[in-house]
Amino acid sequence: MASQRSADAQYDDDTEHNPHASASRWRHQESSAYRRHAGNGHGQARDPVSTETTTGDLATFLNASRVEPTGDTNGGGNFQPITVAAVQSSDREEGSGGGGSSTPPPDGKEIVCGPLLNYRRMEQDRWYGSVLIVATGGGKDILYQPSLVLRRADEAAARHPDTTSAAGEAQFQAQRLYSDPRNTFWAFEIDVPIEAREVRYEYEIPDVRYSRDHKPRVNNFFVPAADESMRVMFHSCNGFSVGTDEEAFSGAPLWRDVMRKHERAPFHVMLGGGDQIYNDGIRVNGPLRPWTDIRNPKKRSEYPFPEKLRAECDDYYLKNYIRWYNSAPFALANGQIPQVNIWDDHDIIDGFGSYVDSFMRCDVFRGIGGTAHKYYLLFQHHLPPPLSTYTSDHLDANGDSPGPDPNQLVNTFVADPKLGAQYIRGTKPGPYVAEHSLSLYTRLGARMAMLGIDARTERTRRQVNYPETYEIIFERLRRELSEAVSSGRPIKHLILLLGIPIAYPRLTWLENILRSPIIGPIKFLHRRFGVGGGLFNQFDGSVDLLDDLDDHYTAKTHKVERRGLVEGLQQVAAEFSVRVTILGGDVHLAALGRFYSNPKLKLAAEKDNRYMANIVSSAIVNKPPPQAVANLLARRNKIHHLNGQTDETLLDLFDKDPGESNKTADHNHCTMPSRNYAMLTENSPNNVTRGTNGEVSADGEAPEAQSFIGKDGHSEIHQGEIHAGTKHKSASDAHGRGSDGSLDIRINVEIDQHSAEGQTQAYGLSVPLLHYERPATPGSRPMTGQSTQAVA
Repeated sequence: MASQRSADAQYDDDTEHNPHASASRWRHQESSAYRRHAGNGHGQARDPVSTETTTGDLATFLNASRVEPTGDTNGGGNFQPITVAAVQSSDREEGSGGGGSSTPPPDGKEIVCGPLLNYRRMEQDRWYGSVLIVATGGGKDILYQPSLVLRRADEAAARHPDTTSAAGEAQFQAQRLYSDPRNTFWAFEIDVPIEAREVRYEYEIPDVRYSRDHKPRVNNFFVPAADESMRVMFHSCNGFSVGTDEEAFSGAPLWRDVMRKHERAPFHVMLGGGDQIYNDGIRVNGPLRPWTDIRNPKKRSEYPFPEKLRAECDDYYLKNYIRWYNSAPFALANGQIPQVNIWDDHDIIDGFGSYVDSFMRCDVFRGIGGTAHKYYLLFQHHLPPPLSTYTSDHLDANGDSPGPDPNQLVNTFVADPKLGAQYIRGTKPGPYVAEHSLSLYTRLGARMAMLGIDARTERTRRQVNYPETYEIIFERLRRELSEAVSSGRPIKHLILLLGIPIAYPRLTWLENILRSPIIGPIKFLHRRFGVGGGLFNQFDGSVDLLDDLDDHYTAKTHKVERRGLVEGLQQVAAEFSVRVTILGGDVHLAALGRFYSNPKLKLAAEKDNRYMANIVSSAIVNKPPPQAVANLLARRNKIHHLNGQTDETLLDLFDKDPGESNKTADHNHCTMPSRNYAMLTENSPNNVTRGTNGEVSADGEAPEAQSFIGKDGHSEIHQGEIHAGTKHKSASDAHGRGSDGSLDIRINVEIDQHSAEGQTQAYGLSVPLLHYERPATPGSRPMTGQSTQAVA
């Protein structure tokens, strides 16, 4: 274990108190003092359950983690570059290269990360998934090819060994995805039958050594019964922004709460809504520090990204992933709850895609975009990466890559490209990441499915996705829903996974101020004399916050695209009578937004194809915004009109603050600034207890079905919203135990950030099934057939 301790030590921060830390516990931009502190060797990235950050409250709330400009244009960071040759030698002492002068060479059996468990799809009564491990050492030659043993672990298998052909052990051989002298990535493609009852499986990888004692040798997971939908866990912002005082947040304790709930009622899948890892430290204590320290935006945009810098950035992303994904308590969950992920900016670097176009096309952004994408595919999707990624050394006369870079393929193996049936591949590469977007559709059991939209690969300051991408997504969605209907197993709940909330308060007033002419003189003084350093971001010299505001669907620049996406979903809901529920993270607080029909239409929610709840759950690890920011957003919670038929606003979900805490103002019942994650469980029609929208009376009898219309979105607009909050049955042990087919939603909110146990307060509501009735008058019919045009 000495080699792993050595690896961890490279990233552990000093245990002594940092005297230069910001007085504010909630800032995402480093102070000048912190930067000097880091430059003197005290700013090394910590083990992932701890990190560091500093801007104003509102800036930080919108993820503006920027480095303050300094007068030094030649670098000055303490990062020591790692050359390709050094990687092969020194990394053996750092836990990702194996061996060293005093240790034997790697034998391919030391696992430095994993196993990581993914869910892929259900097909012809079988469950498909994958398991990833990362071994020390590698290259073109195979050192050791591991195998995985899978077996049933439930008591029913012992009593009835003839119930399935998988009752005994099944062995799966590893497939090599990628290998270089540092590490080898092995993936096991596993599949098991879907049976009449829920089954627990366990798996192990014999003859290997794990670098961390907390990683169990035997892991298990659960497959739902054939006639049941999955129990879903949703999370986002799974890491700390640079500069955060993590000692004030007890690391990542909410993963302990996840595992406690998993033990009581196991999750069948966990959906990652983006920022599964925070790679922003690459610009503070990593190889991009000299680039970040360049004060002049023009010089910074002209900075090259040669092979040497690419190798250093590649090494940073690799080590950061290994460290984070192999750290408890997150590591306990990612080997036992199957994952499905999309990515967002922090999986690359903060704000990627939302800076001005001319700067986003610079060599450094193109380079780290490709490098981050490589490890996103490997760690989060268990897919082979491209043969090589962008460098400014390997370009043709047009500035494009002429093909795979031979410098990156020395003693390196890369598997042939392979995508599973669940993926929806974009038609052309992104503007800054030279790869195709990967959205996905997959079934979540008997009556649920999910659609995850890759909203980062194609993102610019003025678009989230290409119009062509929406076309193929909606085409695929309609085909899948139609086939489900034809099979006699229609989808009743469609879960849409987005990186950023789409039903959320507007901040147009702030956009107007930051774009107004009054900012011009301040910008000039900043360029000449450094005035207002905290107001401007370090990357392109623009007003800080604008990239974060432009990231939001509610930004002016995304207004038409946002409306088209929502209207397209409304049309699909009407065509297939499927209830759409949206998941979104990013904003570091909990909330519940809703789209719904204008009350003037007098349409009950149970028949309203426009009713869509947007569960805003963020962050499971990162620090929340201060009370003032959450309260300001609550003040901005107006009723907005998406179009003439659709309104939107946040629900007053938080009837009290968690535990005995005081986290919000008395007027604020709709935004909760505390770490959190969400649970979604269908009230299965197979359950014994029958109820309406999940509500069960005290004597166990279901109340008579009711349907009513609220005055507006600031009041309850259907039965499942009555008593929303801590008193709702979804927030209790009765979660998911109704039988009317509705969807129980529960947001688990951290009570005390100083507690290492991560105890949470539950807030709940239920989302009803959709029983869509096509209007009798053609004039009021939904705009069928126009979804792709609308989003274009």
